Formats: sequence, structure tokens, C-alpha cells
Amino acid sequence: MEQAKQSVYDIMTLFNERMSAFEAELRKTPPTTTSSAIEVEFRSFKSFIVEVLNNLQRQLEVLAHNGDRLEMRSRRKMVLLHGVPESESEDTAQIVVQVVNNKFNHSTFKLSDIKRCQRMGQSAGAHKPRPIIVKFHYVMLRDKLWFDKTKLKGTGITLSEFLTRTRHVTFMAARERFGLNKCWTREGYIYILGSNNSKHRISTMSELLKIEQALSKPAAVIPKLLPKARRVATKK
Repeated sequence: MEQAKQSVYDIMTLFNERMSAFEAELRKTPPTTTSSAIEVEFRSFKSFIVEVLNNLQRQLEVLAHNGDRLEMRSRRKMVLLHGVPESESEDTAQIVVQVVNNKFNHSTFKLSDIKRCQRMGQSAGAHKPRPIIVKFHYVMLRDKLWFDKTKLKGTGITLSEFLTRTRHVTFMAARERFGLNKCWTREGYIYILGSNNSKHRISTMSELLKIEQALSKPAAVIPKLLPKARRVATKK
């Protein structure tokens, strides 16, 4: 999908460059009835093609957004465990059970509650363990651990959502713009706390840019009404 969007963008760029060059040459031609008619047809053709490409780009954005939403839904039962020590001959699923039992204090959690789990990516060395992606059988269990993640404070282990690439990039950009303490995720959505304590829920970079623009606008200043001066009664 990203390649298709890039292809449309490249076509639009090339088209605008060619049309600008043709328009510049057309302006060099001495004005005649024929050249004026050609210029009118040219502008009409250019507007039509630009509108077609814009519509195509919007449709691709809608398809990409729908695909991202479906992908995020498929990750609803997943979480990422960061900072769990790694060894060569480890049983990753058993390690997850130990973390949940010992760090979350969920003694009833067992191996059969895990649908699948594995380390992500290639090993970067003994000093930086790879995150563990865990998929549970039930969303309720996943949510229970998610809301108990504060129990991991001070353990060196953290829990995060397995976001799609689009949402991960958006989340990182939001944290950079608004700060770590004002951005968080829940159920695949990114939440931002504005300067006026307003809460915003987004999932795409375009939505982030809209919020950033809205929050950067100066608030309208409402003039304060001064109390009417009291009339002093005078004695006759």
C-alpha cells in the first residue's frame, strides 16, 4: 500500500512538472485565437487530471487506513514485553509465565493461556535483550495484564502494545511533540493530553498534524466585563 501511495505521488509530481514546462512554452507563443483555445483546453485538461489523481490518492489513503485498522484488530490479543533477560537455550513461553506469576502476582496464569510467543528481531547482544511478543487466547486476560502493568515499575521490565508500523511512527512523533507523560496508547489508539487538559484520540499522522495545528492556535481572549460603577446617591 505504501508503494502504491508513493507511485501516485511520483506520478503527480511528474505530471505537474511536465504541465508547468508546457505552460511556460505556451506563454511564449504569440497570442492568437488558436493559441487561446489551446490554452483553455490545456487548463481544463490539467484540472481534470489533477482531480483524478487527487481522488485516487484519497482512495488509497482510505484503503490504507482500513487495512491498518484491520491489522490492529488482529493484534488485539498481543503485547510486547521489554527488558526480559535473554539466554540462548531459553523456553520463551515459560519465561513469560514466570514474569506474569512473579512480577504481576498472577499465580493462576499458566502456559496454556499463551497462544504463541517469541523474541522479535535479531539478537543485538547480551546487554540488550530482544522484546517478547505474546499473544494470549483471550482479550480479557491481555487487558487484565495491561491494566496491571504498573506493578512492573522498578523491575526493568515494561509492557507495551504491539502497534502497527503506521501507529508506532505516529506514537513516536506524538511523544516527541507533546512529551512522554502526555502520550499513551490503549487498545491500539494513541491518546494525547493537550495543554488545556483536553484528551485527543488518534491513529494516523494526519490526525496528529491536525491536533498539533489546533493546539498551536492562540486561544480567543474573552474580555472581562468590569462591574458597573455604583451610583452615589446625593442628598437634595
